[in-house]
Amino acid sequence: MKKFIATVAALAAYMGGLPVTTAIANPYEGFAGTTLVVNFPAHPHYDAVMKVLPQFTEETGIEVEVDQLEYLKMREKQTLELTKAEGDYDLISYVVFSKADYVFADQLENLAKYFMNPKLADPSWNGSDIIDGYIQNIGIAGGEKGYLPGKTGSLFGLPFGAETSILGYRTDVFDKHGLKAPTTYEELVDIACKIPQLEPGMGGLASRAASGQHASHAFLLHLAPLGGKIFDEDWNPVLNSEAGIKAAETLKKIVDCGPEGAKSFGQAEALASFLQGKAAVYLDTTAIAGQVNDPTRSQVAGKVAWAAHPAGVRSASQTGGFGIAIPKNAQHKEAAFLLMQWLTSPRIDKEIALAGGNPIRYSTHLDADVNAKMPWMATFGEALKNADPDWRPIIPVWGKINADLGTQLSKVLTEGLDPKSALDGVAERAGATMRDAGYYSWSK
Repeated sequence: MKKFIATVAALAAYMGGLPVTTAIANPYEGFAGTTLVVNFPAHPHYDAVMKVLPQFTEETGIEVEVDQLEYLKMREKQTLELTKAEGDYDLISYVVFSKADYVFADQLENLAKYFMNPKLADPSWNGSDIIDGYIQNIGIAGGEKGYLPGKTGSLFGLPFGAETSILGYRTDVFDKHGLKAPTTYEELVDIACKIPQLEPGMGGLASRAASGQHASHAFLLHLAPLGGKIFDEDWNPVLNSEAGIKAAETLKKIVDCGPEGAKSFGQAEALASFLQGKAAVYLDTTAIAGQVNDPTRSQVAGKVAWAAHPAGVRSASQTGGFGIAIPKNAQHKEAAFLLMQWLTSPRIDKEIALAGGNPIRYSTHLDADVNAKMPWMATFGEALKNADPDWRPIIPVWGKINADLGTQLSKVLTEGLDPKSALDGVAERAGATMRDAGYYSWSK
C-alpha cells in the first residue's frame, strides 16, 4: 500500500507539471555483486571486525575477501602491492607510521571527493564524533609538519583499531596497602618502586624495555607528558633536553622496579607479566583491556581498574594503532569507500566494540550497552580527551631515528649508559639524518 501511495503521489506531481524527486532507496544497489579484497592485520580489533563483517554483505550485496596477515608481513606485502599499476587490494589497514611513507609516495586516495559525493557519503556518518587525536594522528597528512592537521591538511585514511595509553592497576593490591591510582608522574614512580617492597616477588609497573622499537616506545610514552619533544619547530632534535633526560631516567626507574626479566620485555612480555599477576601496574595501550578481563587468558580478571595516563607538566597520552585507506591503484574505489564508511559508522563502531574491538567514536565510549559489558570504556573515553597526535613524529626518516633511539635507550637500561650521553648521541645523528633528508634546506 505504501508503495502504491508513493507511486500515485509521484504521478500526480508529474501530471501537475511539478518536478519529481525520487530518493535513492539503496545507495549500495549499483555495487551489488562486487567483490572487494581487503588487507587486515592479525590483531584483536580486526578479529572483532571479522565477527561483524558478514553483515556488510548481507546488507549491501557486496562481497568481501579478507587477506589477514601478521602486521609486519602485511607491511611487506603492501609495499609490493601499492607499486603495481593495478593492485589486488581495494582497502588496506596500515600501521600509523606507514601513513607518512604511503602518502609521500602518492599511494593513497585523498578521501575528500568521496565525502563530497552525495551518492556515496552517508549524511548520518557524523565525522565530528570521531576521536580527535585518532583522526589527526592516523588519518590526516599535509598540514602542520607535514603529518598533522592544518590549513593544508587532507584526509587519507580513517582510524580503525586505534589506541591510546591507559593505566591499569591491581585493585586488590592497592586496596590492601591503602594506595590510590597515581595521577602524577611523581606518584607513578613512587608507587612503581613501592610495590616490590610491599609485595615481595611482585614488580611495580610492567613496561616495554627491549632494544629497538619497544624501548623507544616506552621512552616516548613518558616524554610527551613530561613536556618533551623529539624535534623543535625548526626540526632540530631536542630529545636530549632536560625533559628528555628526565623521561629516560623515569623509564630506567620503572624498569629497575619492574618484574623479573623486565629489561628484555617487549609489548607481549610486559602484558604477559601483568596478566600473570607478576606486576601491579600496566601503562600502555587500551588494546589490552579485553585480554586483562578475560578469565581464560588472565589471572587478574576482575581485579583491575583503569585510570588516565598520569600527568607530568601536562596531560598527554599516546596515539597510535591502525587506520584504513583506499590504495590509489585499487580496482573498486567507490565500493571500498562504502565499506570504509560502514565499518566506521556509529552503529558498526558500537557492534565492533561489543565484539571486543577498539572504538573510534566518543559516543561508543559513552554508550550504555557498551559500558554494561565493558565498564572501563567510559574511563577510556575520558582519557582520550588528552590523546596527543604529535607524541612522535610521523615522517619518512623516523624509522631510522627510532631504531637508533631504541638501541641507545636499551644500553641505558641494561648497561648503565648515562642517559644524557645516550640522548646526545642520538640527537647528533638525528640531526645528520634530517639534514641529509632535506629538512634544513629552507633554514633561515
